[in-house]
This record gives sequence, structure tokens and C-alpha cells, in this order.
Amino acid sequence: MSEVAWGNVIGVFTVLSMAVFIGIWIWAWQKRHRKVFKRLSEIPMEDQPEGPARSNPRQETKDPCQEDRS
Repeated sequence: MSEVAWGNVIGVFTVLSMAVFIGIWIWAWQKRHRKVFKRLSEIPMEDQPEGPARSNPRQETKDPCQEDRS
């Protein structure tokens, strides 16, 4: 392929990438998404997560590799 052809391919790719970016930006800023995004933005500020209770990962557990050998 010649250098001119590569330039055209790169130009088309750039324009398509920009169009996809602008399309995603328009989709994200639609009013129907505002309620969901607002809820998602508040999740990090919650003290207790919603959903099933999770076990405490810091509970003391026995490591099978480090058994007492007394």
C-alpha cells in the first residue's frame, strides 16, 4: 500500500473514532440516564452496601500452611 492510501485509512479511522466518541457522549447525557447515573454516583458514599450480607474478610482464619506443630 502506498503512503497516500495509509493516510486515507488513518483519516477514515480517525473520523469513525470521533463519531463513535460523540455518539457515546450523546447517549450518556440523555435525560433518561440521569436517574441511574445519579444513583450509581451515590454508591461510594454509603456506609452499608445494599444486598446480601457479606462475610467479613478480616475474620481470623486458619491457614492450612501454617499449622501449629507442637
